[in-house]
Amino acid sequence: MAAFAVLEQVAGGGYASDLLRDATRNLSPRDAGLAGQIVLGSLRVQNQLDYLIQHYSGRTAESLDLPVQIALRTAIFQLRYLERIPPHAAVDDAVEFVKKHKRAASGLTNAVLRKTNRNPITWPTDALAVACPEWLLNRWIGHFGHDQALAIAAAALKEPDAYVRVLPGEPVPESAEATAVAGCYKLATPMDGMRLQDISSQSIVPLLGLSSEHSYLDLCSAPGNKTAQALEANPAFAVACDISERRLKTVQRPSLKVVLDASEQLPFNRQFDRILIDAPCSGTGTLAGNPEIKWRLTEQDLVRQQARQVNIVKRAATALAPGGKLLYATCSLEFEENEAVIERSGMVCESQTWRIPGRDLGDGFFAALLSNPLAAQR
Repeated sequence: MAAFAVLEQVAGGGYASDLLRDATRNLSPRDAGLAGQIVLGSLRVQNQLDYLIQHYSGRTAESLDLPVQIALRTAIFQLRYLERIPPHAAVDDAVEFVKKHKRAASGLTNAVLRKTNRNPITWPTDALAVACPEWLLNRWIGHFGHDQALAIAAAALKEPDAYVRVLPGEPVPESAEATAVAGCYKLATPMDGMRLQDISSQSIVPLLGLSSEHSYLDLCSAPGNKTAQALEANPAFAVACDISERRLKTVQRPSLKVVLDASEQLPFNRQFDRILIDAPCSGTGTLAGNPEIKWRLTEQDLVRQQARQVNIVKRAATALAPGGKLLYATCSLEFEENEAVIERSGMVCESQTWRIPGRDLGDGFFAALLSNPLAAQR
């Protein structure tokens, strides 16, 4: 029932991982884990489940009311994709949920689920085989090549590995495994009370070359993981900014916190040696943990984000000290939010770094190290 409730809210625009935390807070760890597996698992393969709904019922998923869609998707997911769920339990729960929301459809729900089996299915398209919207897969094929695009989509179907950051001098969690990123450790299983931070996210800040001699500006700081990592270098002065005052309160230990819209004129009367822009973006590099994104995103969304991203870089350039470095980063795989923003920014691009799911560990990230061609004239 917790999984059904979360998926209803996701359909209304919510984000699954946030909603799951609230919905499962009072459940046992085992039940909370199952709710998460049902929600995130069924979202990861949603177009496959919709294909199966039509295969077993002769009706498209879109023609069914939302509660019926949710019930059929989650039950088919449990029946075909999970190993330890008793079939009668998955069917009975789905039918009872439909009875409460759309009683007339309970018979259809029961009939479809009684037909559901584990016989192999030949998916008619690559997009269905890797559970990805066709338009998005085609974009990745054009950008990264066919095989890498399929690997990106396939990586989004797996539960993400759990990584934490361990500060110098702090104890390393038991059974944690060191990675190639200094201070980043992989956990065998997530641990209560530990703040997770993906390995790709942890690979970004070191690109700035931040030291104790530098002043540091973080323009899109919340929830603060990268800010905390930057402060490990003990910069001489550090300012953390975000548009959300509520989210900025979670950021720890900068010299100063400022609530602002980074796409508008900045309020500072000083310049900074190092600036980080962890830009708001589509998040297409994080689909393993946020699978709902791929079903609600459109190509038009990418174009709408770009103007804001360009403005943020241009505003940041005015606060960059002569000889300073600005790092622009996104967890997006899309040209409009990455290379195109750099091209329009007027900055000098010194290097670009990609982390690509299916090739590299962790989420997908893009980062460009920039300098200001006007800095030397100031």
